[in-house]
Amino acid sequence: MERLDKAALNALQPPEFRNENSLASTLKTLLFFTTLMITVPIGLYFTTKSYVFEGALGMSNRDSYFYAAIVAVVAVHVVLALFVYVAWNEGSRQWREGKQD
Repeated sequence: MERLDKAALNALQPPEFRNENSLASTLKTLLFFTTLMITVPIGLYFTTKSYVFEGALGMSNRDSYFYAAIVAVVAVHVVLALFVYVAWNEGSRQWREGKQD
């Protein structure tokens, strides 16, 4: 009986209202990972170049560019993998909630 009540309430709401929360959540997730995609690789590049490779390990300027770029590329891949993981779980959660209604 409770499922029928939920289905009746969802049928009364316009579709735009039902999808508003999922759209806002999706945009927040996208903006969060966009910010991460910009700041993390650039920050890691300059931090590892200056403090790790040139400072702590004493590498030359030319070598530190190369290894810092590798760190930045790995950071990009990690952020992308996290985004795919979060988006996949968010999509499956919304699908399950929609299926139960």
